Amino acid sequence: MIGHAHARASGGKFRLRIEDLDPGRCRPEFVGGIFEDLGWLGLTIDGAPIVQSERTHLYSQALDRLRAEGLVYACFCTRAEIAQSLTAPHGDAGTHYPGTCRPLPDDPERRAALPHCWRLDSGKAQRIAGLPSWIEEDGNRFHSKPSDFGDAILARKDAPSSYHLACVVDDAASGVNLVVRGEDLRPSTPTQRLLQILLDLPEPNYLHHPLVTHENGRRLAKRDLAPTLAAMRESGVDGPALAAQLLEGQLPLGFRLSGA
Repeated sequence: MIGHAHARASGGKFRLRIEDLDPGRCRPEFVGGIFEDLGWLGLTIDGAPIVQSERTHLYSQALDRLRAEGLVYACFCTRAEIAQSLTAPHGDAGTHYPGTCRPLPDDPERRAALPHCWRLDSGKAQRIAGLPSWIEEDGNRFHSKPSDFGDAILARKDAPSSYHLACVVDDAASGVNLVVRGEDLRPSTPTQRLLQILLDLPEPNYLHHPLVTHENGRRLAKRDLAPTLAAMRESGVDGPALAAQLLEGQLPLGFRLSGA
C-alpha cells in the first residue's frame, strides 16, 4: 500500500514481482492469493508482473560476471556444519558464515559431484567497491560498516539465484528508483548495494517502513495463526477502506506498528 501510494503520488509505476525461485515455498495458489488481495484492497499494478522463474538466465549472467572477477566461491558446507562452527568456542560468535570454504581452490570435479552454493567474497568485494551507502526516501543517507556484511549466498544448486542477486538484477531491469519494503529487510540493503556497485547497476532510493505487529509487538506469523487478508475479505471487511486507514496509521484493534 505504501509503495502503491508513492507511485501514484509521484506519477510513477507500481510493479509486481513474483519471487518464485524456491519451488518448495511458492505455489500457484499463493500467487493467485496475491492478485486477489491486491484487487480487494483496490491496488492496481502497472504492466505485466515480473516472474523470477522466467528470468533465471539473467541471474546466471550476473553470477558469471562475478565469478569471472573472482568475487564468488563455491561453498559445500551444510547448514548443520555452519551452525556448529558458529557456536564452537573458537568460532565466530556472530551470525555470518565463518568463511570455511573461502580459501579452497576451485574444483570443478567436486562441484559436479557435491551440492554447493555460490557465496560472495564480501571482503574482496569491499576492497574493490568500498563500503556502500544508500539514501532513504526521507533524504537521509545511511552508511554501511564492515560488520554489516557476511559472505552472502548468491545461488544454490536447487535455486538459480538468491534473494539478494535476483532483487538487484530485477530492480535495475524494471527501472525501479524507490524500493519500498519492511524495516526487517533493512539489513539486506548493504549487501544489495554492494552488488549494485559490482555489477554497475543504478542505485535506487529506499523506504523501509514499520511492520504491523500484534499489540505486544510480536511479529505477525502464520505459525501464530495471525489473521490474513483473505480471512478479512471473507468476513466482509471493506478492502479499500482498510487500505486507506492503514496509510493513515489507523490499525484495527489488537495491532500496532513496530517501534510505536
